[in-house]
Amino acid sequence: MAGINLKYQYARLNVAEKLIAINVAVYILNALIPFLLGISKNSIVQWFELPNDFFGFLVQPWSIITYSFFHGGLGHVFWNMLLIFFVGRIFLNLFDGRRFLNVYFLGVILGGLFFMLGYNIFPAFFNVNAALIGASAGASAILIFICTYIPNQEVRVIFFNIKLWYIGVFVVLMDLVQLPTSGNAGGHLAHLGGALLGYLYASQLFKGNDIGSGFSNFFDSIVNLFKRKEKKAPLKTVYKNKSQNTSKNTVNYDAQSKQKKIDAILDKISKSGYESLSKAEKDFLFKAGKE
Repeated sequence: MAGINLKYQYARLNVAEKLIAINVAVYILNALIPFLLGISKNSIVQWFELPNDFFGFLVQPWSIITYSFFHGGLGHVFWNMLLIFFVGRIFLNLFDGRRFLNVYFLGVILGGLFFMLGYNIFPAFFNVNAALIGASAGASAILIFICTYIPNQEVRVIFFNIKLWYIGVFVVLMDLVQLPTSGNAGGHLAHLGGALLGYLYASQLFKGNDIGSGFSNFFDSIVNLFKRKEKKAPLKTVYKNKSQNTSKNTVNYDAQSKQKKIDAILDKISKSGYESLSKAEKDFLFKAGKE
């Protein structure tokens, strides 16, 4: 019963919360298994971390994604998950879970590429052997996406309100400043890659271009490979049911009408900020994001 209840509770989570749950579960397992088996702490993560050289990457190409599920310590995973949780709440009030995953994982990929390119282009890193882990690039992507899409929206930070674009600029500047001094240059390169993706994604979305649509289609094709092929039903003679057609047309019309209303609200947010919405508009957008 406990297993069934846990599965039910997981199903109720939104996509950002599910991502957090997976990251926390991986962190716990990666700490427990090596300890219980008496093996090296690095024995599992070495197969999933992103190496800094291209030849190492070619041996384990999956690491361009999997590195983001592993963390180096409790503080590392805590702050990343906290950022994903709070920014995810804002993001999912505006867009669906699929777009959240597009921005997040494309940020992870571009962050990983920035990491590898940095260590193979800049002489300061030529003799350094390093590997990348952590969800920071994906978290940076969704943060900067939101800061770019609704820059004038104010959020509460401790005792005062601040516009999102101030937060975005501060985060990017901090990564640039800490790049030569923090001892975690690879991590800051990945943050900058994720931030660039978030900025580009939001900027293109303003122009009507969803640069993540190709990624979604590719991901769907991979998922479909593992789905069981359904047997085709025998051919049957059918007749048209006008009432069913009318019902379908009504559903399609309702869906189109709802999407137009969502688009109009998003346009209003981009021009005047989230606080310009009426309570009814906020409630409608919140409910739409949950569906």
